[in-house]
Amino acid sequence: MNELHYTLKNNEAITLSSIPTLPYKKFAQHVSDLLDQPYRRCVLYYGFPLGTKLKFLCGIADDAKHIIDVCSYELNMKDRHELPSLTEKHYAMHIYEREIAENWQVNFAGHPWLKPVRYAHNRSDKKKNIANYPFYQITSDQLHEVGVGPIHAGVIEPGHFRFICNGEKVLHLEIQLGFQHRGIEQLMIDKKHLLQRTTLAENIAGDTTVGHTLAFVSLMETLGNIKVAERLHLERATALELERVAIHVGDLSAMFTDIAYQLGAAVLGALRTPVINYAQWWCGNRFAKSLIRVGGSHYPMHDKLIERLNNLLNDFIPKFQEMNLLAFNMPSVLSRFENIGTITAKQAQLIGAVGMPARICGLPRDIRYSHPFAAFKEIPYKPATVQTGDVYARGLLRKIEIEKSILLLQTFTQDIAKLPPAPKPRMEVELQAQSFAISMTEGWRGEIVHSAVTDENGELAHYKVKDPSFHNWLALALALRNQEISDFPINNKSFDLSYCGFDL
Repeated sequence: MNELHYTLKNNEAITLSSIPTLPYKKFAQHVSDLLDQPYRRCVLYYGFPLGTKLKFLCGIADDAKHIIDVCSYELNMKDRHELPSLTEKHYAMHIYEREIAENWQVNFAGHPWLKPVRYAHNRSDKKKNIANYPFYQITSDQLHEVGVGPIHAGVIEPGHFRFICNGEKVLHLEIQLGFQHRGIEQLMIDKKHLLQRTTLAENIAGDTTVGHTLAFVSLMETLGNIKVAERLHLERATALELERVAIHVGDLSAMFTDIAYQLGAAVLGALRTPVINYAQWWCGNRFAKSLIRVGGSHYPMHDKLIERLNNLLNDFIPKFQEMNLLAFNMPSVLSRFENIGTITAKQAQLIGAVGMPARICGLPRDIRYSHPFAAFKEIPYKPATVQTGDVYARGLLRKIEIEKSILLLQTFTQDIAKLPPAPKPRMEVELQAQSFAISMTEGWRGEIVHSAVTDENGELAHYKVKDPSFHNWLALALALRNQEISDFPINNKSFDLSYCGFDL
C-alpha cells in the first residue's frame, strides 16, 4: 500500500480503513499529480456520512496498468467548508465537485460554475429547486433563446435544453436534468433484500438492464467473497453483447429516421426485433430482466438456446452488412452525417468522456480492455476507435462494434457448450464488514461504475452509481456549438444519452 493511496483492481474489495485519509491540501495535490500522468482519469469521487464526519473517496484509474488508486479525506459534517477546486487544472473533475457541492454544501473555490447537477431528493439545500435553475445567459438584441422540454413527445424522459442562438446558429446549449428525483442510491440502502436491490439495479436505465445489473451483482459477489463459475461469466458476457447489438442497431435505425432515410430505418429496425426478442426466449423478458442474478442463474443457456442464437446471427449478419454497405456510401446520408456535431479528442479528454463519445475521437476507453471483467478477463478485447468525432463517426462506430460483438458472441457460445451449467442464484449474501469495493462494466453507452461501502455489521452504508451519461451529456452540448439548431435531433440521437441513468 502507498501511503497516499490504496491500489486495487476492478471487482476487488478492501477494508475501508486501508484507504489513506489525507488532509485536503495533500489529497488535492496527490490527485492532481496522478491525473497529470498518461492514461489516468477519475472514475469516482463522492462523499458520504461516516459518524460525525463526511468522508470523501476518490478513485483514479490507470487504464494502461489496469489498476485504480483510491484515496480519501474527511470533513466535519456540521461545518460549512470551502476547498480549493481541482477543476481549474483538471476540468473533468467539474461534475464531481458540482455534485459534492450540491449534496454536502462544500464550496470549491475557483470552480468555474458550481451549478446543481440533478437536484437530488436528498440534496443539502432544499431551498434550491429546479424551477430556479441558473441558466447561462447572454444579453444581446441580436441573440435569442430557444427552450425545449422538459416535457417531450412520446416516451422521452424529462430534460430541459436551452439554446442560445444567432439566427439558426447555436452559440451555446445548456442541458439540465434532474426532474424525477428517483433516489436509487438511497433505495439501495433502504431495501434490505437482495432481490429488491437487484430489481433496482435492473431499472437504473431500462435500455441498459444487463450493463447495470452486471455491475451490481459483481459488486455483491466481490463484497460477499462469492466465486463465479466460468460458464456464468460467459453467459453474462453474452447477454451484455446482445444488449449492445440490439441497442446499437436500433440507434442506427433511429439515426436514419432522423435524416429521412426510410430504407435504412426500416431494415435496421426490423433487424433489431429478433435480437431483442432473443432475451424473451432466454429469460422471458425482452430487456433481460430476471436474467442476471448474484452467484448463479435461473436461466442457464442450454443447447437449444445456443443453436437459436447462432441461427439468429447467421441470418442477421448478411442483411446488416448489405444495408450498411449501401447506407454508409450514399451521398445523401453522408451529407447529413459528415462534419455534423463534431467533438475533438481534446474536448473529450477535458470533459472526461467515456464510451462512444471517447472512442469516436480516438480515445480507446473501454472497460472490457482497460479493467477487464467477467469473461473479458480470459478473452482479450481491443476497443474499436474512429477519429472524426462527428455524427458519421458515431454511426460508423456502432456498425463496427456490432460486428465485433457478433464475433464475441460466436466465441462465447462455442465455449459455453463445453462447460458444466452454472449454479442457482443466491437468495441472500453476507457482505464483508467495513469494506469498500468497486465494480466497473462496459455497457453499450460506455463505462458503468458501481461502488459500495459497508458498515461494521456488513450492511450497505453507502451505494454509488455512475452511468456513462454523467460525463457525456456535456459532449452533446459541445457538439452543437456553431451548428444549425435543426441539427439538434440527429446529434441528440447519435449520442443517445440516458436521462434516467443520470437522474438517480
